[in-house]
Amino acid sequence: MAKSSSKHRDEVNAPLAHGATILPLVTIDDYNNELRDKNGFVGDNANKKTFQQKLDDWRKRVRKFGDDPIGKVATAKLSKKKIEALLKGEDMEAAALVMSAVEDFSQDFAEVIGKFLKDERWSKTERIVVGGGFRQSRFGELAIARTMVLLKAAGHKIEVVPIAHHPDEAGLIGAVHLMPPWMFKGYEAMLAVDIGGTNVRAGVVEFGKEKTPHFADARVWESTIWRHADDEPSRSATIEKLAEMLRGLIEKAEKANLKPAPIIGIACPGIIKADGSIERGGQNLPGGNWESDSFNLPAALMKAIPEIGDHSTFVMMHNDAVVQGLSQIPFMNDVSKWAVLTIGTGLGNAHFTNREETKAR
Repeated sequence: MAKSSSKHRDEVNAPLAHGATILPLVTIDDYNNELRDKNGFVGDNANKKTFQQKLDDWRKRVRKFGDDPIGKVATAKLSKKKIEALLKGEDMEAAALVMSAVEDFSQDFAEVIGKFLKDERWSKTERIVVGGGFRQSRFGELAIARTMVLLKAAGHKIEVVPIAHHPDEAGLIGAVHLMPPWMFKGYEAMLAVDIGGTNVRAGVVEFGKEKTPHFADARVWESTIWRHADDEPSRSATIEKLAEMLRGLIEKAEKANLKPAPIIGIACPGIIKADGSIERGGQNLPGGNWESDSFNLPAALMKAIPEIGDHSTFVMMHNDAVVQGLSQIPFMNDVSKWAVLTIGTGLGNAHFTNREETKAR
């Protein structure tokens, strides 16, 4: 009985607020850290564009003394699949070019992490999980592993590992940890949204009856994606499209007899205030002006979808790197302090300390 009371008390002590720093299973020590050095934002030295620049630099050096084994296609137009093929292909020189970029990127990434680890909020970090689109590639995984080797060689006792789920799914799955488990009783799934500077993803996250601790069995049952960057919509048009995507998912879930909770979890860039407004960091969102005092995304979405099933809609929003990191909770019960870094257009970041209930039972 004592254990049950302790668990209930922990859930009560996790306030239901957008951008909350205390969640049912973790305390968020830091997120959206805009760490700077003399050259500007530290995170700018480890993102998708940085890797492209490294590869482009190596190609330019090689061209001075011979043919470029990758050919004439511009580096910025090389897809992840193409770079992957070069790494795995029979042309050893092309593969070596990619590996050279991996090495240079890893050196910079290790330096960036080293600077984060000097921040008091990141002290005693035991593990860093790496998400974002860059992680979902062989060259990305090699860079992550090489970065850990470099950090250990520099005297840091730390693990740097790829995030467990596909990054696109992690940004949805993590939403189940924004609310206490009692809110899901009687339901089998929830709706989740991940809004970025290029795409909007919406999905149904199925968790059944929590057959495993901390929703370790949660998965994306169905999802849909809209590349808004191609359409350049207004802010209001974005909300309308998102609501349309969610209504379609609700209909599919109901037809499949999958009962979604009347809850929508949102992952969004920037600093999220308790009232659901965005303090800063939303400048790349579609249509602009998402940081306006007169705009509130959760409120707008509840107005667009007032009910799910027979109950009023409840919306909870947090930073996108935080939500992606939360998906990793079931795999972090052997550490106390850990972090997530998401490598994409920028470098998203968040740092967590496990609460008592996260420990392995």
